This record gives sequence, structure tokens and C-alpha cells, in this order.
Amino acid sequence: MGKTTGFMEFDRKVETYAPVKERIKNYKEFTIPLKEDELKKQGARCMDCGIPFCHSGCPLGNLIPDFNDAVYQGKWEKAAKILHSTNNFPEFTGRLCPAPCEEACVLGINEDPVSIENIEKSIVETAFDKGWIKAEPPQKRTGKKVAVIGSGPAGLATAQQLNRAGHSVTVFERDEKIGGLLRYGIPDFKMEKHIIDRRLKIMEAEGITFKTGIHVGKDISATTLKQDFDALVLCGGATVRRELPIPGSDLNGVVQAMDFLPQNNRRVDGVPFKGKEILANGKHIIVIGGGDTGSDCIGTSIRQGANSVTNFEIMPMATTERPEGQPWPFWPMRLRTSTSHAEGAERFFSISTKKFLDDGKGNLQGLVTVEVEWQKKPGKRPVLKEIEGTEKEWKCDLALLALGFTGSETSISEQLGLEMDTRTNIKASVKDYKTNIPGVFVAGDQRRGQSLIVWAISEGRQAAHHVDAYLMGKSELPLKGNGDLPRV
Repeated sequence: MGKTTGFMEFDRKVETYAPVKERIKNYKEFTIPLKEDELKKQGARCMDCGIPFCHSGCPLGNLIPDFNDAVYQGKWEKAAKILHSTNNFPEFTGRLCPAPCEEACVLGINEDPVSIENIEKSIVETAFDKGWIKAEPPQKRTGKKVAVIGSGPAGLATAQQLNRAGHSVTVFERDEKIGGLLRYGIPDFKMEKHIIDRRLKIMEAEGITFKTGIHVGKDISATTLKQDFDALVLCGGATVRRELPIPGSDLNGVVQAMDFLPQNNRRVDGVPFKGKEILANGKHIIVIGGGDTGSDCIGTSIRQGANSVTNFEIMPMATTERPEGQPWPFWPMRLRTSTSHAEGAERFFSISTKKFLDDGKGNLQGLVTVEVEWQKKPGKRPVLKEIEGTEKEWKCDLALLALGFTGSETSISEQLGLEMDTRTNIKASVKDYKTNIPGVFVAGDQRRGQSLIVWAISEGRQAAHHVDAYLMGKSELPLKGNGDLPRV
């Protein structure tokens, strides 16, 4: 794979970024791609390692050494076919995935791993530029109808796979445009929305029907859909937001991240939005939560013209190296600094918010925190303890809660009588993605809980295989790592 000695000859390189002062003036993507000659060198770094652990690191089972080798040889169309054989939407994962494959790269044991994600993105962008990605409607239809609820990455992957099997697929989305959190949760500076739209045009040309502005469970009952379709696949995501139940949480200025981010995405898109306008300009912003959503709030606040942006994380500051107990090839919980963090946010770790402060008129004017430590005892879960004498008051005009999600909304599950698990996700076996109600399947965050985009696409592909088998008695749709190479 690649050049036999490539990993010894070439250093890892990834795409660079436009300067901070330039990129924060707008919401455009700001990456500067590597040139083709450099990308070939990066592909050449892929070792002939015997057992490619990157396969297991990737939830999709992407054939990484194969497309790396094709890039090294300059066979870009072949690389695109290999990549699309296991991944429906590499233009999404190439921008948004945290690349668990790179953490599992064999070269990463004692060197910098292969820049897999950059290569993946370059492959799919080259394929779009060259016109290699075209609509491929199925040659025949089965006469079976499938409804997919939710148009995030899990729903889109499910829909495309089932359409390829010849079923008539209708995707229902409650928002005004297709994409789910890809469109309304991910800021444009991470992925511009024309990236979604060009893929949707292909999927529509392949025969998939998209219906927007329909909230299944409210505008139309789930039981009605079950009667009208041969199978339902629920891909609505884990959308119930985690609250922060402390004094002052109802003040004006205490806002959920998933109210702030979708509103700004609509603003950028020129789409009207409901509710009170939420803006960071001229304000002191505190983002509570250290994950990707918190990072997105930081970058958005800076672009809106915030006076200051501060980020709180209740967990201790992680090491930049692999922690003990998380050896290669497992995913390490190491310190990660996003491009948004680098744009001007100040980060604080091991800190907990105690209460929000009222200005006397129902508006947020500050908050109080305390430093914390996690006490570990053998055989027991760590216990959070406040450190006496560390309370501090902070000026804050807008607090953004980026605390993750607690599970799935229940309107559909209640109407259909679906069983839920202990984490309020819809209960279904990973073996076949079936719920307790025949003909109803679930995939993505709505089944496994809040997770990565690459897991959502994987879930959609796996679910589609089992839906097809349910409808037809067997399925030729691929499962993880078993690609269908002829298809781009």
C-alpha cells in the first residue's frame, strides 16, 4: 500500500487555515486544501501494515489503505469508487468527523498517523469537480414503500441505501429544509450548506422523495404512516437537550446552544426564524460545555462580534498525549483544541456553574462558579466534589448551554407503543435494528444516543440492510466493511 518507504520519507501534512482575522469576518469555510502532489505523498505514507487497524477504528469500515494507495498512484476516480463503497457521504465526514481511524492508524503508534480525513475530503471533492458522482437510479422497483423519519446523516444514509435496493423511499423532515443537524446544528464555517444541497440533488434524481415541514407525531401521526408504508425507519436523533437545573436558569440570557446555533444558521441562509433573536454582539459570552457543540457556539459568538468568549468544562483538563488506560488503537480522551478555540476563547476546566445572577429585571448579568475535583475510589464511579473557597463571580450577558442531549423525543414512540431503553432511546437490537413493533426500525442517535456523524451514517447503512431483508426475505445491501465497489 502506498510507497513502501513513504512513511519514512514524508512527514504528515494536513490542510491549513485562513488567518483568524480574515476568517472570523464571515461564515465561509476557511480551509486551504493541500495540492495534488502533496496529497499523493500523504497517501504514500500509508504503510503496508499487515493488519489495517484503521478499518476497525472507522465505524463505517472504510477501505482506507485501498483509497490511500489509489491516491498515491494518481487514480482518483478509483479512489472515489472505493471510498463511496462504504461511505455514502464522505463530503460530510471529511469535514466533520473527528477521525477515529487516525487514532487507530498503525503508523500512529510511534509517528504522526496518516492524514486520512484530509485525503478522504480531497477524494470526494475531486470526484464532484470531475463529475464522477452522478445519480444512479435503481434499474427496477420492488413495489415496497418505506418512510424514513428524520433527514440527518442516519436518515439520509438509510434512504439512499434502501432506494438503491429498489424500494420507494420518502423522507419526512420537520424543518423547512433537509439535513437535520448537518444543516441547523453545524455552523457554515465548518460546512457550507451547498455541500448538502448538491448531494440532495443527486438523491432526488435517484428517485427519493423528500417532504419538509412535516413533524411526524404532530402534523401527521406515526400510526398513519405505519398504515401507509411497508416499513418505517426512525432516524430523528437524540434531540432532548440536557438542562442545567440551578438557580436563575430561567433568566433572559440563559440559552440552549441548540436554540442559538440553528437560529444563526437560518440567519446566514436568509431563512426566517421563530422566537426572540439571540445575538452575541457586544456581549460577554460564557459557553458551558466543552464538546463540539460548545466549540461551535464559540466560533459563532466570535463571528457575531462578542466582547469576550469564555468556555467552561466540568471535566479536568486532559493531556495532549494518550491517557493511561486508553492505549492504541482505542479512541483516547485527549485534549483537543478546535479552530474555534484558537480564534480567541479562554478555556477553564474542572469548573462547575452554581447559579445565574439576576439584574433585578429578569435578565442575566453574571454567574457564580466553583472549582471541582473528581474523587476516584477503586471499583466505584468517580464522585464530583466542590473545592471549598473557590467560588467566583463572572460577568456574563449570554450563557450558552452546550451540555449535550438526554435522549429521543417520545411522541412517535408513544403513538406506536415502542419500548425505550434506560437512557430514553428507542430500544432496538444492533443485530437487526428492529423495535418491538413489526415493521418499525430505528437507527442513529435515536437508537444509540448522541454520537458521531460517522456512527450515524454507519447506523443508517446497517439499518437499511435489515429493512431490505425484512421486506424481501434477504438483502444484498452491504454491511460494515463489505462495499459494493462498482457504485460511486
